Amino acid sequence: MSVRKVIITCAPTGAIHTPSMSPYLPVTPAEIAAAGIAAAEAGAAVLHLHARDPDDGRPRQDPAIFRKFLPAIGAATDAVINITTGGSPHMTVSERLAPAVDLKPELASLNMGSMNFGLYPMLGRFKEFRYDWEREHLEKSRDVVFRNTFADIEMILESCRAFGTRFEFECYDIGHLYNLAHFLDRGLVEAPLFVQTVFGILGGIGNHPEDLVHMRRTADRLFGSDYQWSILGAGRKQIELASLGATMGANVRVGLEDSLWGGPGRLAESSAEQVRMIRTVIEGLSLEIATPDEARAMLGLKGRADVAF
Repeated sequence: MSVRKVIITCAPTGAIHTPSMSPYLPVTPAEIAAAGIAAAEAGAAVLHLHARDPDDGRPRQDPAIFRKFLPAIGAATDAVINITTGGSPHMTVSERLAPAVDLKPELASLNMGSMNFGLYPMLGRFKEFRYDWEREHLEKSRDVVFRNTFADIEMILESCRAFGTRFEFECYDIGHLYNLAHFLDRGLVEAPLFVQTVFGILGGIGNHPEDLVHMRRTADRLFGSDYQWSILGAGRKQIELASLGATMGANVRVGLEDSLWGGPGRLAESSAEQVRMIRTVIEGLSLEIATPDEARAMLGLKGRADVAF
């Protein structure tokens, strides 16, 4: 009897948290490379990557910054590289898309609908900031719509399909699953779908276990056996929801992009620490973690030889 393989995706940096929130958040290309390599060594098959301004940690979508850390990760690991097209809600869609078009990765993220994306409650927890942009970044989320229209999604799909990049479809609510089903019906995406269900972002679905069950039930009805399901729990619910998802057939995503925590009231010192935490859960369930090549086969990826970095 074969043992189910679980893909661990790790997101070591990103646009949600800012440098003042944790001394362990990687900012410079060297730090991002080291964080990605450590996560892969801990068991992550997929690395979901953002870039930051090396001087102040501001989210950036400049392909030149990605090129400063991707070669080091590629030389040290066989991990699947997943480049964000989400970037930051404060960027234009063209800015967000630029790295994927330039670098032609095996995998890219794709947000499946416009939404409110409220980060401003963090202002109640974090009082001191090293850079002016950090407070502004959080405050502006009170009055911004994270734009992902049907036309935007079509543009990203059509821009990347010519060079074979597939997608991590980030679904923050039930409607996003129906949007994905719409594009599947139109033939603009094809199975196997990699459906990353995201829980706990203000403006999207909550982080209650019943929310997870509702997303799973809906995805099963819409996609049948034509998808790989993954769980992303934001904040302190990261490991709890990923563990619950693993018992229900899900792959999992962890990393400091999504949660800074390594336990109650304790900052994780690295994304690799979180990978080891969820790996312990997975192996405790008598499941196995997928290797990068097993993940490639499960997700129908083109292979590392056909990327542009």
